[in-house]
Amino acid sequence: MSVTVSETVGSPDPGAAIMRRMAGAAHDDDDDGEAVVPEGFVDRLRADPIRAPELIALEAARFHAPSARTWASEQAESGRRGERAAKRAKRSHARLARYGGAATGLGGWMTVVPDLVALAWIQSRLVFYVAAAYEYDPHDPMRPAELLVLQGLYSDPIEARTALDGAGTPIASAYVDKRLADGQDRKLTQTLMMMVGKRVGARAAGRLIPGVASVVNAVGNETETRELADRALRFYGGG
Repeated sequence: MSVTVSETVGSPDPGAAIMRRMAGAAHDDDDDGEAVVPEGFVDRLRADPIRAPELIALEAARFHAPSARTWASEQAESGRRGERAAKRAKRSHARLARYGGAATGLGGWMTVVPDLVALAWIQSRLVFYVAAAYEYDPHDPMRPAELLVLQGLYSDPIEARTALDGAGTPIASAYVDKRLADGQDRKLTQTLMMMVGKRVGARAAGRLIPGVASVVNAVGNETETRELADRALRFYGGG
């Protein structure tokens, strides 16, 4: 498995370049697929940073549901169902998050947004795979709503689904500093930090220390992804 952020905004995005060089380095026997952030998607998030979690959840449903269904079917054919398959998904996505964090950490503050987008994309894929492992239909419209609940952004799937349908207020609107009108990336960073794990903000200072950023990023990304996986296993597995 490998992860790629295929983005170029103005001048070449250093985060994208690093992630492309990492493609294939995180190959995992548990999962032969790729977690590729769609072309132009970071631009869309930058244009509407307040709705970034909802946009990611909806795009994740479109991209990850088909591959999750295929993956779960292949796992079942190999005798891996339910918890066994779900833990396999947890392991492979945690590894992918670690490799991605190490790659983008090389760029320091220049790669904050690519790192957070890549991590959110990996985590969204993880949830769809865990749901499919427990034989929940990954194409069900409640899957992206459940993703947002598992990430702690909404209290229940119905509220999340209402926001996804555009009838509700995006959860980030209550938290993102409206005074940051001069920097869409700063708004997007705030929103994505909410989505991928609150502790991600605490490790931001590590990006300023030469030689430390990659390690801090890798460990943090993996830890937050494993914790999300555990919540997904309990939610879909009934544990």
